[in-house]
Amino acid sequence: MNVHVHVLVRQGDKLLLSQRGGPYGYGQWHAPSGKLDPGETPAQAAARELEEETSLRADPATLTLLHTVVHHQGDGTPDRIGFFYEATRYTGEPINREPEKCLELEWFAEHALPQNLIAYPAAGLYGSLNKPGGLTFHNWPEQEGEKDRV
Repeated sequence: MNVHVHVLVRQGDKLLLSQRGGPYGYGQWHAPSGKLDPGETPAQAAARELEEETSLRADPATLTLLHTVVHHQGDGTPDRIGFFYEATRYTGEPINREPEKCLELEWFAEHALPQNLIAYPAAGLYGSLNKPGGLTFHNWPEQEGEKDRV
């Protein structure tokens, strides 16, 4: 299973999202995110990815884990576990530091998020907003009598 981290950067009621420019989810929106590197904790990875993608700096100790998603890829590749953190204390101004992967960074009011979110990160984003501390199983084959669970 691959471990991914996502950072919901908050400025009041607004969240910073990035629009994908790479082949996965081209044109769709998601939070700054990436993979866990060997030897990192998920919070350390989240802070590193946030800075690499946006130039924003956050101390891993100030990030709050809001939600976890276990995502079934469904295509034979390893499934993912995604940790969704919130950053309310950070320094700097957002800059698109990965223009080959990101078309733009934009602030959205949490009650007016874009419709075209990538499905797996959207599950974590909405889980973070609506059920903080929860766990979502996303895209898993239905078991008898079950559907995706939040």
